[in-house]
Amino acid sequence: MTDYFDTEARQTRQVIRQLLSGMSEGREVRAYLQKFSEMDRARFAIIKVGGAILRDEMHALAEALAFLQKLGLAPIIVHGGGPQIDDALQVKGIETKRHEGLRITTDEAMCEIAKTLRNLTLDLLDAIRASGGHATAIGSGAVNATLVDEGILGRVGAPGALDLRGIHDVAAEGSIPVLTCIGETPDGRLVNINADALVAALTHELQPQKIIFLTGTGAILDGEGKPISFVHLTNDYNQLMAKDWLQGGMRLKLEQIKTLLSDLPLGASVAITRPGALVKELFTHGGSGTLVRRGEQILTERDLSALNTPKLTGLIEQAFGRTLKPEFWQGLRLERAIVSSQTRAAALLTSLEGALYLNKFAVADDARGEGLGAAVWAEVIAAAPVLFWRSRKNNPFNVFYHGTAQGSAHIGDWQVFWRGTNDWAQIGKQVEAIAALPQSFVDETEML
Repeated sequence: MTDYFDTEARQTRQVIRQLLSGMSEGREVRAYLQKFSEMDRARFAIIKVGGAILRDEMHALAEALAFLQKLGLAPIIVHGGGPQIDDALQVKGIETKRHEGLRITTDEAMCEIAKTLRNLTLDLLDAIRASGGHATAIGSGAVNATLVDEGILGRVGAPGALDLRGIHDVAAEGSIPVLTCIGETPDGRLVNINADALVAALTHELQPQKIIFLTGTGAILDGEGKPISFVHLTNDYNQLMAKDWLQGGMRLKLEQIKTLLSDLPLGASVAITRPGALVKELFTHGGSGTLVRRGEQILTERDLSALNTPKLTGLIEQAFGRTLKPEFWQGLRLERAIVSSQTRAAALLTSLEGALYLNKFAVADDARGEGLGAAVWAEVIAAAPVLFWRSRKNNPFNVFYHGTAQGSAHIGDWQVFWRGTNDWAQIGKQVEAIAALPQSFVDETEML
């Protein structure tokens, strides 16, 4: 069996790792690379690519996939070709008709569809190779299909049993498996399969860590046309589905994503992005596009006795790398705690005169990149019209704090932040008071 990671490829991988370690997100990149490299290659990711991406962004797609392949990762590619099929059928004078969103596929149309999709597969393989990577086509025989309704739809199939041996073999060799939306019936006929249905079938069988949809918009867009960075289905799904601006394809896509994630472990995710942002989406916490997870419910408690303080202590100490003073909880005058249901992210708010103070904000290491911290932060902002907090000046999280704060002041070892007020008398008073607050941790040498 050929393994495309020969000596030269392994050297390339080392060079890329060194390059990534010099990026501002180098720590994140290394953590994700280690995580992805430890799993079965065929379970890393399924990437769905539409025909419009193959037409308009083939070069960016090929470069991103070649890059991943050089890193030892083998995402499974499922591609369609709607625009190209429409063009091919038009050239042949074959009318395109649809029934409930599915293309009615005659025998004559199926011949052109199969040829068009095969050519697109070859074009993608050539583009990946031209970018220095390697990919392998998986034949239609891997997808056993049944006809949906031959009388109405003709040769339109639904994926049934999947023969995954070819996918596993190709991924184990280090090549990228590429599937197109064609399957075979038990009697050997080729049938046209909906790409999303094929992604769902592969998801059920392979249980991948990530599913990625490459689209022209590169994200779910809000009512102002701006990308939504994170969606936690537990908290956000019903609210989003009630929005007038979530229409058409994005509404259907969100419904589909909810179904996909219900079939996967809690840690799995779905991303919508563009080819040029694929690497950033995979290897940085901030990502690019929209990241969707099942998520955890965000709870608000006002009574300290209702909190699991031992578990919160563990979260805070892990996040800060320090030990809380034994008297921390006894001295905490809690106004409210905003905590994820699994206690993987939390914010503790106490009262100030005319404002709230963010005493602690912590996110578990294994929750970074899920958007869980962002969900808790959004609840903090909603709960605190006027908010103050402090951070050690060398805290790497200050980049985020500066981006969300209305202002900040440096005093002693602290950077004090605020938002929601322009009252300089209040700001000055609070900054002095906050900088003078006692330490929460036993060791004072690191950031609070």
